[in-house]
Order: sequence, then C-alpha cells, then structure tokens
Amino acid sequence: MTKHWIRSFFTALALGLCALAAHAVDVVDERGVTVSLPQPPQRIVTLLPSLTEGVCALGACSRLVGVDNYSNSPSAVRALPQLGGGLDPNVEAIVALRPDAVLLAKSSRVTQRLEALGLKVLVLEPKSHADVRRVLDKLDQVLGTHEAPNIWRVIDASVSAAAQSLPASAKGQRVYFEVNSAPYAAGESSFIGETLTRLGMKNIVPASLGPFPKLNPEYVVRANPDLIMVSVRSAPGMEQRPGWSGIRAVREGRICRFDAAQSDVLVRPGPRMDEAARLMARCIAEKAG
Repeated sequence: MTKHWIRSFFTALALGLCALAAHAVDVVDERGVTVSLPQPPQRIVTLLPSLTEGVCALGACSRLVGVDNYSNSPSAVRALPQLGGGLDPNVEAIVALRPDAVLLAKSSRVTQRLEALGLKVLVLEPKSHADVRRVLDKLDQVLGTHEAPNIWRVIDASVSAAAQSLPASAKGQRVYFEVNSAPYAAGESSFIGETLTRLGMKNIVPASLGPFPKLNPEYVVRANPDLIMVSVRSAPGMEQRPGWSGIRAVREGRICRFDAAQSDVLVRPGPRMDEAARLMARCIAEKAG
C-alpha cells in the first residue's frame, strides 16, 4: 500500500509539473528580449492605451489591475488605478499592485527600473497595421486566449468594407490628417496613413517625411489638400492660420472635426482600427465632391 501510494504521489507530482510547464510562456518582445512567464499572467498592468484595449479585446480585461492615465476604453478600465503617464509612470504604485506582467511601450523610461525590482516587463508598441496584428498575436500568446486570428480577421474585413462603402467619386482625395496643432501630421507611412491608403485616399505627407512629422504650416498651404481631418482639440483657429483661408478644404468647408472620443479611436493603433476606418469613411463620404 505504501509503495503504491508513493508511486501514485510521484506520478501525480510529475503530471502536475508537466501541466505547469505546458502553461509556461516564453515571448520575445520588441527589444528582442525573451521574457519567461511561469504561466499566463493573472495580474497585468498596461501602460499604453492600445495595449489596454488589446488585452480587453482578447477577453482578458478582468486580469488588468492598473493602467496608464490615458487608457479609457473599454469603460470598465476607468475604474482601475491610474498609474501616471506611459513614459514616466509611478513605479512605486505599480510595484504595490504586485503584477505578474507589465506591458509598456518602447519609449517608456521605466523598463529597466521595473525589471531591477523583479517585475516581468514586456515591451510591445504597435506603430503600423502589421504591428497591430503582430502585437495582438504576442498578447494572445502571453494571455493564452487563442482569439487574435479571429479579431484580426474582423478588423481587416471591416477596414475593407469601409473602403468598399465609398463611392468611386470619393476616391483619390488629397487628405491632410492633423494629429495636433504643432502641427504634427499623420504621414503616409503611419498606421493612420495606411488606413487612408486602404480607403483610396492620397496623403499630402509622403512616407519619406516619416510617420508623424512636424510640418511647417506653409507646407500644408502649398499642398492645398482637398480634405482635412482634425481633432476638435487642435481645430480651433485653424482657418485663421496665415495663408490657410486659401486652402481648398478650408475655403469649401471640407474639414472633418472629430470629438475627443473619436480622436482616441483614430490615433490608437489597436483593435479599434476598424472603427477608425469607419469614422474616416464617413467623413470622406460627407465631404466628397
């Protein structure tokens, strides 16, 4: 009986260890660093809105224990502790939450400090459509959710549907998308620019200038866009900028002003890119002509 019990005990122990090993996760992040997790994390801190939205899209919102100050979607995350900006969050507050994993951007300044304090840190920062798909796959791997392929198919199909909804007469418009009033623009190589291209638009800011270049306002005057997309946050006074009254889009009132909630959707490279495409398509359809 004793030998049988001992044998059964060690068999069960071996099976348990195998089960634990099967749930262990090794993921290579944006730095090329392999982060090893003993099991899918159950207590997660996200310090980038697109990562927060990605975790929730994969059905793991309940695992979030803290977020950055700008994560506000879905609405459930607004009740979570806010830990500061993504670049310089409150490290002490993060540690106090005892997270199994911290997800943050490459630009964050606290990565090494968090790791020195013994926390598991994954650097994930989507900047293009391909990046969004890749980051969703990485999050899927980390979370063990097996949902990313379906989510990406819906995003991709919805962007295509938004493009197909536009009449042929609306295609080929020359668009200026202002990210903020510095002015910074969304160039052709940005994820916003990629969406505009899929919608059949022409971006006045070529890929050679980078994804989000700061422009001389005179550049926009010379480019003379047919359509302007801008957030209400930076729209006030746009028409009064020197020379801008002569821009076709301004002269003909072909400016789409997105409210704060819509702007959040548009400027985040994450699982709401399909919604962003629909917002842009609606703008194009309303102002085409």
